[in-house]
Amino acid sequence: MPWQETSVMVLRQEFVTLAQQEGASMAELCRRYGISRKTGYKWLGRARAGERGLTDRSRRPHTTPRRTDPATEAAVMRLRETHPAWGGRKLQHALAREGMLQPPAPSTITAILRRHDRLAPPERPVHAYQRFEAAAPNDLWQLDFMGQPDLPTGKVHPLTLLDDHSRFALLVAACAHQQADVVRELLTCAFRRYGLPRRILTDNGPPWGGAGGMTALEAWWLRLGIAVSHGRPHHPQTQGKLERLHRTLWAEVVGIRDLPDLATAHARFEAWRTVYNGQRPHEALDYAVPASRYRTSPRPFPQALPPIVYGPTDAVRQVYHPGRLSFRGQEVFIGHGLIGLPVAVRPTGEETVFTVWYCQHQVATIDLADRS
Repeated sequence: MPWQETSVMVLRQEFVTLAQQEGASMAELCRRYGISRKTGYKWLGRARAGERGLTDRSRRPHTTPRRTDPATEAAVMRLRETHPAWGGRKLQHALAREGMLQPPAPSTITAILRRHDRLAPPERPVHAYQRFEAAAPNDLWQLDFMGQPDLPTGKVHPLTLLDDHSRFALLVAACAHQQADVVRELLTCAFRRYGLPRRILTDNGPPWGGAGGMTALEAWWLRLGIAVSHGRPHHPQTQGKLERLHRTLWAEVVGIRDLPDLATAHARFEAWRTVYNGQRPHEALDYAVPASRYRTSPRPFPQALPPIVYGPTDAVRQVYHPGRLSFRGQEVFIGHGLIGLPVAVRPTGEETVFTVWYCQHQVATIDLADRS
């Protein structure tokens, strides 16, 4: 019979008692107790030391010459206390940047964290999607609000802005709401500091998108010469880099630290942004930091908005409330964000079809033959 977990000591003692009897067959006893002859002789030999000799002996070595020295282990734990969400690879690269000549391997650091009960539960697996990356800094910025964490004084709405090429976090701000005025104020500060991007990518929700046609923020960006893109509806993977930043922000700030009010949240977001850009090794950048790949834009933020100029053959119309224009007896909805602004109507190759332009961007099409 095999050893039973609940009575293993009884069976071992019984085995050695029978094995010591005169004329006992070791081979037969081992077969009946479901053990090898080698194991049987091992237990018989240990029986001479008394019953305690039949307990399992620890396989742990008497010495651990390859265990990490205490100073290195202390350095790992110090850095982990500062960055409690960093794993073995990030900690290894950070230790090397701090000047440690031979930092432990990531697996060794993981073992150190495990010994000190500092391993976080594994993250939920993330599906792999086709990756894209802008060719240069400021070619594409991603912009979005993160989910709204609760504060004792209400909700906070983290507004995040990320350079797609470098993963440099241009803005991580704690907002009291998601209205366009606060977004414009914060983006103005970012534009003045970093310059203008070529394109901004957002989702389709307010305040930068929605059912109301072109928004005021989109109209502002287009006037500044910034192209606008939106991800596919219900497809957050388009802004995958920003979604990943949100997960990191939650893991390293929101989910582990007390945020008693909006001012404290904003201060901690800004402090974390400094670490994220300049200290935290980024796996997608071969463990470089985002600041090493980012350069400010050569396109400065203008002191005044550039004038809107159209050609002499354009039919210029002003958009009136609620976002419509009138052309040859037909009203066309353009968007709430263009109310009070001039647009140009231009002919196409078709007699009844015209295009509507705001600055250098086509915003609508008019078909006079389609009265619907």
